[in-house]
Amino acid sequence: MRFSIISTVACSMLACFSQAFAQQETSPEGLTSDQVIERSGVPSSAVAAVVNDAVVTTFDLRQRIKLMLISSGGQIPQDALPQLQAQALRDLIEERLKLQETKEFDMEISDAEVMDELSVMAAQSNLTADQLIQTLEGAGISVNSLKQQIKAQIAWPQLVQGRYRDRVRVNEDEIDNTLERMREDASKEQFLVSEICIPVDNPSQAQQYYQGGMQLIEQMRRGVPFAVVAQQFSACTTAAVGGDLGWVRAGELAPELDSAIRELPAGSVTNPIPSEGAFMILAVRDKRPAVVKGEPSFTLAYASADASLGNAQAHAALEKISTAEICAGRALRIDLGPGVGYSLLENVTLDQIDERFRTFVEDLDREEQSIVIEADGAYHSVYVCDKDEGLGLPSRDAIENRIYSRQLGRISQQYLRDIERESMVDVRIENFQQPNG
Repeated sequence: MRFSIISTVACSMLACFSQAFAQQETSPEGLTSDQVIERSGVPSSAVAAVVNDAVVTTFDLRQRIKLMLISSGGQIPQDALPQLQAQALRDLIEERLKLQETKEFDMEISDAEVMDELSVMAAQSNLTADQLIQTLEGAGISVNSLKQQIKAQIAWPQLVQGRYRDRVRVNEDEIDNTLERMREDASKEQFLVSEICIPVDNPSQAQQYYQGGMQLIEQMRRGVPFAVVAQQFSACTTAAVGGDLGWVRAGELAPELDSAIRELPAGSVTNPIPSEGAFMILAVRDKRPAVVKGEPSFTLAYASADASLGNAQAHAALEKISTAEICAGRALRIDLGPGVGYSLLENVTLDQIDERFRTFVEDLDREEQSIVIEADGAYHSVYVCDKDEGLGLPSRDAIENRIYSRQLGRISQQYLRDIERESMVDVRIENFQQPNG
């Protein structure tokens, strides 16, 4: 969604940006743009955009551009500044829309939450929050500009998750299919990958989005680091860390992306690749050989019943392991009956299992239960919650979380587009030059 502002041959930067919004003539309160400006007391010449009942001023825009420049280490070329300006304005408008929507649902982000996030950001640069604020003020940046940005970054995901998490269903087949692809490809290379996401809001303008992505690649050819471009222009959640996806195993990404990184030499960047309603730009920073298969490890739900219960009662109790919630660690919801104890054993290798029980466990697969074993005055049984086959594959929970985040991210983008269509967004600025300093 953010890349509807990229300039193309067909239209200028700000002209494209203005056309990206489905504007309404009045705000939800029934006010026109001019009435909103008059009520705000801001001179018309200082208004960059009107967003429902709020204005974005040229001062706000100037502050955001300075913030983007300082966060990039001043590595943005001069000829990229118009693109940076358009992106800064887009970000400010989206923040207003997000904060207005969260206000509708009575969501409040406290100053303490904002300061906590500010402290985390400062720590990434080996600074305290006060030192970061001093650095910003020394560069002529009001910390309020950053706080506004942080507030939207905290509030929006909370709102989206609160409203839509029940709509996201990660199918077990999706997890199985992902694991199967990764298992089949475990003998192949792994890739250290970074990403830039360019959501395609309007499929009829896909070529314009593609050209916008190519402009970013051109900036990288001129020396702008991939991480800097990702921080400023990517719509992925990884933008905050420069687009870093970390080490990715073959088969872990969507097929069209997986195919591209396999063919790419280390140190190279793909052209924009259409994938799931967006264009993706991937950088392969490094490659390494496949993982050598090691020793399998298990996450086991273990239960034991005292022999005094008797054979029949002990077996009946232990059979409940597979339907209890030991694997989820929800102890308060587990009831195997009196005289039965249980525990969750994570990342257990075969050599850590009592040799008397080892042969009953080693051939079990996920969601399989051992027979009931009688030893040391008790009955014992284990259920396999998860199994790492020694290939270093991520857990099912990790894969589920990744799929869940991707699905929720798509919902978030659609939600924001819907808000835009129902809002009055009037871009007033035509030509704005960022002053020196």
